[in-house]
Amino acid sequence: MPSPDPSDPLLLAAAGETQGKGCGTGSEERDAALRLQMVPGLGPRIFGDLLVRFGSAHQALNASPSEIRSVRGVGAKLAAGICTAGEFDVQPILETCLANRIELLQRGTDLYPTRLEEIIDPPTILFSRGQLKPEDQLAIAIVGTRHATRYGLKVAEQLSRGLALAGLTIVSGLARGIDAAAHRGALSVGGRTLAVLGGGMLKMYPPEHQELADKIAAGCGAVLTEALPDQSPRAASFPRRNRIVTGLSLGVIVVEAAGRSGALISARLANEQGREVFAVPGRMDDRMSRGTNALIRDGATMVQSVDDVLEQLGPLPTQAIIAADGEGAGKVIRSPAELKLNDQETLILQLVSESATEIDWLIQRSELPAARVLATVSVLEMRKLVRRVSGTAIVRT
Repeated sequence: MPSPDPSDPLLLAAAGETQGKGCGTGSEERDAALRLQMVPGLGPRIFGDLLVRFGSAHQALNASPSEIRSVRGVGAKLAAGICTAGEFDVQPILETCLANRIELLQRGTDLYPTRLEEIIDPPTILFSRGQLKPEDQLAIAIVGTRHATRYGLKVAEQLSRGLALAGLTIVSGLARGIDAAAHRGALSVGGRTLAVLGGGMLKMYPPEHQELADKIAAGCGAVLTEALPDQSPRAASFPRRNRIVTGLSLGVIVVEAAGRSGALISARLANEQGREVFAVPGRMDDRMSRGTNALIRDGATMVQSVDDVLEQLGPLPTQAIIAADGEGAGKVIRSPAELKLNDQETLILQLVSESATEIDWLIQRSELPAARVLATVSVLEMRKLVRRVSGTAIVRT
């Protein structure tokens, strides 16, 4: 492996030289957050409460035992661990990250994924190989059993390819079976994909997916984990990993899942996080379809095509900018359904504002024939991207 370039922005970020959007930023705050993440029993929810109480991780480390005990959920043992966390040596971890081009994304800073910060328990520090981009705000998770059937693998790849071509980033857990098929489907069409690990970056599991992880990190997305680089995956790590998979996404598609599949945990977490839940139907006598069929019975959206996903996702909680460095750079997306539009439909939609927009003005501004504009407006109405406020005016929904 070549020696790291000290001017590389990725390595500067890992070294703590990037600016944050919260208080107590910089290398001092990053080191404090990393030390707190190393305290046994201190989870992301309590970390969040510490930030609220003290304003920064650095201030929390310097608080008195009595002050720390005042935080909800902190008992005597945990308070003692927090008080001694300042003694942890984080330098070996930072050096390992620099040597392996692993970036540290600290909660509350500009580099941290926006969607992930919306959940109740985002990771304190997220380790990343590769690059996150603004268009990754438009992400969909595809998960399922490790013991996938040929049908399940085929469907996962097909959905992943179609959604990636539409402009969505594919998120999954790099596990065997459906997860790997989802990542490969996105890569096969030059799409973006995010892989979330259950263990450390240097303890790849399963080991045969190291090459796949390297390909993702090389320019097609990012490999992410909250585990320290040398931390081996544990059984309890994977359910916790699932909250990151769903937290990064607008929704989750379960392709195949038995009655007690871990993919059903992802569906439950997605529901708790306010994300959409989708499921691919299967045969009633197929064990690997019991979980997905049950999800559909209980209200999940049945998926038979890419359009089913794009139409159901609806308006985004916050606007997203896609194609930041390619054709159509800077285009603002308010609903994934916009990804299905052709050039003419996109042109008309971009001209419509949230206040009443006269159709005559659209005809004049677009320089398109009146009949074509009226037909396009009808299409946008059917896709619930605009609505009429009068016989001659429409607004964005």
